[in-house]
Amino acid sequence: MGTHIATTPFGRRPMTLGLVSSQLTAKTVKHDATVSKWQAFRHIREAKDALGATDRALAILNALLTFHRGDELSAEGNLVVFPSNEQLIHRANGMSPATLRRHLAVLVSCGLVIRRDSPNGKRFARKGQGGEIEQAYGFDLSPILARAAEFKELADAVAAERKAFRLVKERLTICRRDVVKMIEAGINEDVPANWRTFQRRYEAIVGRLPRTAPRQVLEAIADELEDLWADVHQTLESFVESQDSNANESHSERHIQNSNPDFHSTDESEHGLGKIDEASGSAAKTDNVHSLPKRDLPLGMVLDACPEIRNFARGGPIRTWRDFVAAADAARPSMGISPSAWQDAVEVMGAEKAAITAAAILERAGQIASRGGYLRNLTERAREQKFSVWPMIMALLRAKLEARAQAVSGDGSAGKGASAVAQGEPTSKPSNALLENLKKRGWDR
Repeated sequence: MGTHIATTPFGRRPMTLGLVSSQLTAKTVKHDATVSKWQAFRHIREAKDALGATDRALAILNALLTFHRGDELSAEGNLVVFPSNEQLIHRANGMSPATLRRHLAVLVSCGLVIRRDSPNGKRFARKGQGGEIEQAYGFDLSPILARAAEFKELADAVAAERKAFRLVKERLTICRRDVVKMIEAGINEDVPANWRTFQRRYEAIVGRLPRTAPRQVLEAIADELEDLWADVHQTLESFVESQDSNANESHSERHIQNSNPDFHSTDESEHGLGKIDEASGSAAKTDNVHSLPKRDLPLGMVLDACPEIRNFARGGPIRTWRDFVAAADAARPSMGISPSAWQDAVEVMGAEKAAITAAAILERAGQIASRGGYLRNLTERAREQKFSVWPMIMALLRAKLEARAQAVSGDGSAGKGASAVAQGEPTSKPSNALLENLKKRGWDR
């Protein structure tokens, strides 16, 4: 490879630190380095946005490479090409001289080529006695050889980003389709759930989807949609499982109806509780828990039963279990539940069930003297596998059913319903489908 003296650009073109950096990079080429010029060009083309190159600049670079003899760039060969502007224009598909000069400057500023300008700015080569080139003035392609590994890494990164973007778009499309069709199936099949809430959550998430967005934004929206998908799918799956286990339902309902799901507390404290008649029952606590459904409660059903927890939501409505747990954690101090009691409940029950328990306690806060002591008692029962959140939620839903029946009755009992509301009874109404399902399954008795 011939030795070239680093020169400043000819004419009014200024010298910059970027040009100095490119010249230093060219000096780092190992004496035995070789690279396929067309492979390197493909990598540059893939990474053109990261390099700051334009389509026209790459067309000129392609033309410059055609003036280099051989398919490989080698440190032992001459890497300076010296075509005239007319020759470059011809091989670059006839672009104008002004466009050629502008995009040649882009190639130089991107560090893809180095100008080796002669004293008068002309491009030519001086040959020795044997016909070999001793000195050439033109465009030095040595940065392509020196940065070949970098171009490959950039091209691989661009390809990986493109693949990730395609996958997140596929994931988003499939999730949107699944959520819409599962909600339609739930409504058409009269599955008990608050489907209007699911629809509002879907519309709110999709409403934030821009026409064009980076991958990170699409992934965040896809994560929210998958949370919604999980809630909707769990609701449908729970209903199907309940229909498939008709042989066991009567046994389960007998235990549930014999238990006392209403929970009260008298003279409770953090370490000493009086008589507690809660969701796990008294005479057959273990049997009651074992006979309850093994599936998790749908979020929509819990929010129907415990609307007070919505007042503690952070940053908007509760859409996911993460939002629900955060709201329960925010409500804990106002309920007098110590951090240690809350931590014990989370460790024993799990974050979601601990949050459901806290929300149910909040719903009946006026009837429980020591909410912290009550939570500790339920935690101990859960540790012994004698406690489930299902009866607590069913009890609250049953109370709403009774309050609603009183409110709409025509025998003058509407005033009693209003009084119950004034005394702290739940005021939000569960969905009609959910109420009908409760009646069929005997939870309203």
